[in-house]
Amino acid sequence: MVLIGKSRRSQTLFLGSVIAILVFSTSARPSGQAPENGFAFFVAADVREYAGAKYRGPGYFLSACETMKRLGGEFLVSPGDIDPPQPVRDVITQVFGAQFPWYPGVGNHDFGKADLAWIRRYNQGGASLPSIVRMGPPGAEETMYAFDHENAHFVVINEYFNGKSDHASGGDISDAVFFWLNEDLAANLKPFVFVFGHEPAYPLPDMDTGKERHEETSLNRNAKHRDRMWKLLAQYKATAFICGHTHTASAKKIDGVWQLDTGHARGKGDSSIPSTFLRVVVMNEEARFEIYRSNGKGVDYRLRLSGLLTKD
Repeated sequence: MVLIGKSRRSQTLFLGSVIAILVFSTSARPSGQAPENGFAFFVAADVREYAGAKYRGPGYFLSACETMKRLGGEFLVSPGDIDPPQPVRDVITQVFGAQFPWYPGVGNHDFGKADLAWIRRYNQGGASLPSIVRMGPPGAEETMYAFDHENAHFVVINEYFNGKSDHASGGDISDAVFFWLNEDLAANLKPFVFVFGHEPAYPLPDMDTGKERHEETSLNRNAKHRDRMWKLLAQYKATAFICGHTHTASAKKIDGVWQLDTGHARGKGDSSIPSTFLRVVVMNEEARFEIYRSNGKGVDYRLRLSGLLTKD
């Protein structure tokens, strides 16, 4: 276990975030350890077909889920690119059981007619998922939502909703998304707030490989809309904005708000960047993130980076 400062990339990764406590490790946390006086949840994105029957063995999404189960957590959020979604749900059920909560979001690859219809049915009526406290706006009632769990508030936005269609092309924070998010955050009374969207606000290099993807095809394609959302998150003291899309993993505090890019969880389905999932632990007074990454074969996930998420 080594504190930050061993590499140039590590030194720059959290520039301006002096309050962060970072840990690099070569081994996972003890199996099945549930946090005392708190809870944990997982985030895994960009699985796509690598949960299907052809990829149901070790080295793909299944291995990530098996590691999650050993670590312990109460639900999983997937901020997009889960097509087709039924096999993803099947793997989750196989590992965690049929009652384990899974909160899916919409990514740019989830626009297939059957895939989007499945996601809508999964949250039929906008309140079928556990603990929903706010359904999406008209036109995105089922693909945007907010839910509460203990002392935290969770918001899953659909970056492809333009006020009429919930599968408009191009990620953006449209007026319809922004005003709905504003109303939701204004009504929230929970001390911790996690907002999920598929595309990052600020695409960043992978924390280990330095690889960059979607540098110009993320929310920065409309910087004005991106910036007003980020100011809104800062205004309401959001704990973190959590995303996927790039397949790269990164963590950085930007103008008072953490952005956590959870990378991809398709195992060796993408061998150019390590497969990754995120575990977040929420306590009474603090929260922390844990980034787990696999070896080149998509198995043997280890704790790679841990950091403190503060409420200031």
